[in-house]
Amino acid sequence: MHPLAKLDHQFVWHPFTQMRDWLRDEPIVISEGQGAVLRDVKGREYLDANSSIWTNLHGHQHPKINAAVRGQLNKISHSSALGFANEPASLLAGKLVGVANSKLAKVFYSDDGSTALEVAVKLAYEFTRRTRCNTVGRASARAVSPRLLALDGAYHGDTIGAVSLGHIDLFHKAYAGLLFKTDKVMSPYCYRCPFNRAKPERDDARNYRKCRWECVSRVEQKLSAQTKKGNPYAAFVFEPLMQGAAGMIPQPGGWLRQVTDIARSHGALLVADEVMTGFGRTNSKLSAAASRSSLFACQQELVQPDFLCLAKGLTGGYLPMAATLTTQKVFDAFLGGYEELKTFFHGHSYTGNQLGAAAALASLDILQSKSSVSQRVRLQKQMQDELQTLWVLPHIGDIRQVGLVAGIELVKNWRTREPFALRERAGIRVCAAMSRRGVLTRPAGNVIVLMPPYCTTKTQMQKIASALREAVAEVF
Repeated sequence: MHPLAKLDHQFVWHPFTQMRDWLRDEPIVISEGQGAVLRDVKGREYLDANSSIWTNLHGHQHPKINAAVRGQLNKISHSSALGFANEPASLLAGKLVGVANSKLAKVFYSDDGSTALEVAVKLAYEFTRRTRCNTVGRASARAVSPRLLALDGAYHGDTIGAVSLGHIDLFHKAYAGLLFKTDKVMSPYCYRCPFNRAKPERDDARNYRKCRWECVSRVEQKLSAQTKKGNPYAAFVFEPLMQGAAGMIPQPGGWLRQVTDIARSHGALLVADEVMTGFGRTNSKLSAAASRSSLFACQQELVQPDFLCLAKGLTGGYLPMAATLTTQKVFDAFLGGYEELKTFFHGHSYTGNQLGAAAALASLDILQSKSSVSQRVRLQKQMQDELQTLWVLPHIGDIRQVGLVAGIELVKNWRTREPFALRERAGIRVCAAMSRRGVLTRPAGNVIVLMPPYCTTKTQMQKIASALREAVAEVF
């Protein structure tokens, strides 16, 4: 066993990992990366098929981002945002507001997706409390208890506030005693929707579904019921177009616009979690013009959120940084005299970090370049074509792609949709077989996730699909 692997086994505790299983085998120890390729300490090469857990947009060692970080290192690496401003964070805030292309006007920086959602939750809660108190009178202030609504299968991070928004028992049930209560409503999981009357076909379930939009009706019923109680939901929290950790659950066209319109009609603020879906990842329209104008999933259905939560790809996968964008109206609710204590009492040591902001500025420049836009359009089509070759495998139940995100659901029998039990570790076994073929990714349960860097070539995309086909055939 390599000395670094021994040190890992001796000292490191890995996230979302059953360590008893981990300690049985020698781990892959990554030492280098270039483009879509990762290299381990033994010199073996792998394709990074999930962009290093959904973060690395442009590939590893991108010269423009490298140069931006080095240039910033020659100035300053970090200074506090508590009472001080800095150049790259100020420039980045202006750019983010510009590319959001909406009523969003203010940027609050934090560290990762979880903290971006924490910021949105705290702001939505307090904004609602303050504005409703002003409406009903200060004597009733204590009676105002804002509630939040999220989707079934929601995952928004691992801090206590973010976990409270989550509704995946596997990740969240153990911490129930620590959490504040949030409500959930059904998500539009077409492949396993109880209202979908269509028999399984060899196609994305969204394309052959037979239903009456019952998933939309359920959202309306939930919001209406809460409004009738005299305490409308403060906010509706969602991942637009595709739910990630839930198993890459895509939303059929039109769903997002319908449910957000309903939420708005009931006075709920809209919190869009684009930690995974943002920065061109979910642009499903195969045109350069669409890819350039819509960097965020919400934009594709003309949804205007009150909070836009960003992280992961914000810095191109280089450094931990997050941002929560919100409106002038929300910002104004926190303005007042020092003695009024209206300040937003929340922050992080590395808020507005200069190195992260410099990397993010370079990443945004790359995203908006003609070459990057054209490459994303090409890669999306190549990915689409390669995924179609998987339908010949009887253990492929559903293939769902939104832009450059794909989820391939493994089943015992595609005709019955019978799932594999958790103990069978179907997704883990397939990903292990893929790694032996030089392709690295990680499953979401029984769903194989493919989310390649934007620099992935046609040949590399073919290898990813080929490794998946061979792995499924080997395992089953």
